[in-house]
Amino acid sequence: MQEVILKNVAKDYRSNEAYKTLRTNVEFSGSDKQVIVFTSCTPNEGKSTVSLSLAISLAEADKNVLFVDADLRKSVLVGRHQIKGSIKGLSHFLSGQAEAKDVIAKTQENGLFCVLAGVVPPNPAELLGNRRFEAFIQGAKKAYDYVIIDAPPVGSVIDSAIIAKNCDAAILVIAANTISYKFARSMKEQMEKSDCPILGVVLNKVNMKQNKYYGRYYGRYYGDYYGSYGHEEDKKK
Repeated sequence: MQEVILKNVAKDYRSNEAYKTLRTNVEFSGSDKQVIVFTSCTPNEGKSTVSLSLAISLAEADKNVLFVDADLRKSVLVGRHQIKGSIKGLSHFLSGQAEAKDVIAKTQENGLFCVLAGVVPPNPAELLGNRRFEAFIQGAKKAYDYVIIDAPPVGSVIDSAIIAKNCDAAILVIAANTISYKFARSMKEQMEKSDCPILGVVLNKVNMKQNKYYGRYYGRYYGDYYGSYGHEEDKKK
């Protein structure tokens, strides 16, 4: 089995507590919500950091978790975590160049496995819409407690809606003061067309010092930035 070392993106106490809260909310959403896709409305809202951090938090709670990087067009995982060497990923499996066992990699976190995106294919949407992806997800549901999927922004390409058809639920990651309410609602409606229920929204990059409402009720728990959900990491994109 392949092995990769992932940088723990939730290092400080406040971040860990925020992700534990998110983990609890996911766990209480029901045992039927096993495959969860994360997306955002636009790039750089922090979905990759949030989804991976949730996967790590679930693994820390003794769950067997598979994290799938399904952003076949512009994955940030390899560059962000400085993964070296030739590693087969999701695009290799979907194109028939590898089997499922060949693309699943161990990580340094007990119980956490991951599938990298692989090389950029010329037809990402077509690959994600084929039967091999559906079969892969069905097999993963039998082998893992949770399957967390990092998908491209729904406002940029159709890939997220295609992925969502094979998922039990979706979570939107929205950065504060980034997009309009109208645009967010439009993206929500687009995801709902895939018949994948939306569990909720992670409001990311909230500045507690500038937002008196959130600061008053949550500041003493989560600090200046709400869980610092990838605030620094996403600046590197």
